[in-house]
Amino acid sequence: MTAYVIAHLRDPERLHQDVAEYLERIQSTLDPFSGRFVVHGGPVDVREGQWSGGVVMLEFPSVHNARGWYESAAYQAILPLRADHLEGEVIIVEGVGPDHDSAAMGAEYREALKG
Repeated sequence: MTAYVIAHLRDPERLHQDVAEYLERIQSTLDPFSGRFVVHGGPVDVREGQWSGGVVMLEFPSVHNARGWYESAAYQAILPLRADHLEGEVIIVEGVGPDHDSAAMGAEYREALKG
């Protein structure tokens, strides 16, 4: 099942030489795990709540690949280049399959509320 790594970077415009190096090197850490950028910065159109910063989203074929990439020696070697200069949160989340049914999920939720 497809998995995503999502990063919320609170001040992505903060410039630093280390961040430039991180950007130059990250793709080579993604390739062995079939990871790719889906979202890489750009304008954020906030419709609900508050949001400051930017979004980066990576896609992997599986949670196993996403975790493998994040924990890999190659990525861990460059991680401080970003993390020491850009604050934020990073999560790994599994996507839904083609048979995902939100109506059925809602019905299950409604039943749980009864009990």
